Amino acid sequence: MPRPHGFAYERHADGTVGITHHGRPAGTLRGARAEKFLAEAESGDAQLVMARWTGAYKHGNERAARDHPRNRSGRR
Repeated sequence: MPRPHGFAYERHADGTVGITHHGRPAGTLRGARAEKFLAEAESGDAQLVMARWTGAYKHGNERAARDHPRNRSGRR
């Protein structure tokens, strides 16, 4: 699975944190959640942390789901 990329975050004066993915808004965090996010992003892989916090990451089951009988509609 490729590493997440294209994420950025910005701290605002009122304490909120805005997260974008390829320039589009992906989430806004406020209060204690924003503080927890910042601590985690600054101590680890920020791209991976942002992908996890926004839910914009792959779970690893996409290939298996593609081959499930209900998803194989026209393919044989």
